[in-house]
Amino acid sequence: MFEEELREQLDQARLALAAAREAGDDEGVEAYQGRITALIRIAAHHGIVLPHSKDEEVD
Repeated sequence: MFEEELREQLDQARLALAAAREAGDDEGVEAYQGRITALIRIAAHHGIVLPHSKDEEVD
């Protein structure tokens, strides 16, 4: 259940990021990029591997 929720939140954040980019909303882009990174980090902390692109990688 937890993994499913993370995946859904990640999908939603990616959609919101795309919309922010489309709208030229730089603050929104920054916020949603941070959200995506945080979700991937949370998943990794719990041993869950979420597929992600290079630009979404966690440092």
